[in-house]
Amino acid sequence: MSSNKKIKIIKTIVLVITIIILIGLIAYLFPVMKNLNTPEGQADFKERIESSGIYGFLTLLGLQVAQIFLVVLPGEPLEILAGMCYGSVGGTIFILFSVFLTTTILFLLVRKYGKKFVYHSFKKERIDKIENSKIFKNPKKLEYILAILFAITGVPKDILVYIGGLLPIKPLHFILISTFCRLPSVISSTIVGQYFSEGNLKISLLIYGITFGLTVLALFIISIFDKDKITTDAIKDLK
Repeated sequence: MSSNKKIKIIKTIVLVITIIILIGLIAYLFPVMKNLNTPEGQADFKERIESSGIYGFLTLLGLQVAQIFLVVLPGEPLEILAGMCYGSVGGTIFILFSVFLTTTILFLLVRKYGKKFVYHSFKKERIDKIENSKIFKNPKKLEYILAILFAITGVPKDILVYIGGLLPIKPLHFILISTFCRLPSVISSTIVGQYFSEGNLKISLLIYGITFGLTVLALFIISIFDKDKITTDAIKDLK
């Protein structure tokens, strides 16, 4: 069996399992999530999460891994869910652990199978465009640019994880950058999740507003100091 067929079979299996998990998770949590604005609903939600124990942890971990591996699920809702389940601190640690695990696996797979593996998740034209962009042609500034891209909320990070194996960068350096430079967006999402689980929607919306404002400010600062427009062009190429 060719490597392409193996990859397709693996992704199909993971997708089916993910759909089953999502349906089960929604069915399990929906009755309590709709009442999160009440003290009783909040207590019921936390009781369900705590009673699920290791199964709840593995379920959320599986969804997080599938989110990056399949590129079909948005990452932010899972970060919010992690905050709801484990609080802002525990949720952040959980997300960073799952990102570290998934990034390591994907990086090694791309290094082994090359661009063909990436083409299973993204169009060839899009990957070729990124590969021919300034980010690939500036190895000295590559780690600095990647750190900024992973730190900015709204930048599509899944495709960055995939192309990491194609970049002229040491594996450990890329994995650490991909994991820990996400902290700003991860922390904000898990804090939102924690307050949402406590029924405090106003603070959740306020945090989103602050995060959006800081993102706009960061992009403005980058546009001023990024004289070669390397980072600015990289953001455009990724979207």
